[in-house]
Amino acid sequence: MKLKPVPEPPDDLDALRAFQRAVPLVPGSTDDCCARLRERRDLPDRQTANDWLAFLRALGLVRETDRGFVRADAEPTPERVREGLREGVLFAPEALAALRAASPAEPVTPRTLFDATRESVPRHARARDPDWERAWRERADRLLRWLALVDCAEPVSGGGSNGSERGTREGESGGPDRAAYVAGDAA
Repeated sequence: MKLKPVPEPPDDLDALRAFQRAVPLVPGSTDDCCARLRERRDLPDRQTANDWLAFLRALGLVRETDRGFVRADAEPTPERVREGLREGVLFAPEALAALRAASPAEPVTPRTLFDATRESVPRHARARDPDWERAWRERADRLLRWLALVDCAEPVSGGGSNGSERGTREGESGGPDRAAYVAGDAA
């Protein structure tokens, strides 16, 4: 099963390691792990912590046992994160294929990735959120930035014919639809 949550990517893998270390070595319930993530990583709410817990599990950095969640004995290396994204995160393979087909003249943007995967967004996600298109475009932006973090995507400037400019993060001038990427060295 591929997971849907894609939290805001950290600045580097050391910050990702800090998220992993916030999960206990002794198995804990989802509620306990979420409370610990919120406290140790200063997360705004339980849903954000739950998204991080699921995402860390998809990356192979957290395991679920009979007694709850536990930190995995694995380092968040670029290789492990790339594998976790490919194998465990919804639309990561589609994003990688789009990046490999992209060029500086026709880069991948959050909007083009969303447009390519729009029909595959789970029906329940559409029904649950009246503004699901915005939410999934923002998710596409975060996914592309995760891929850039582990050298599967590379930001480009200019943006070619789709009018995009080099990646600005959501909330900065331009918003997520202005980010543009091509395949990185590890794609």
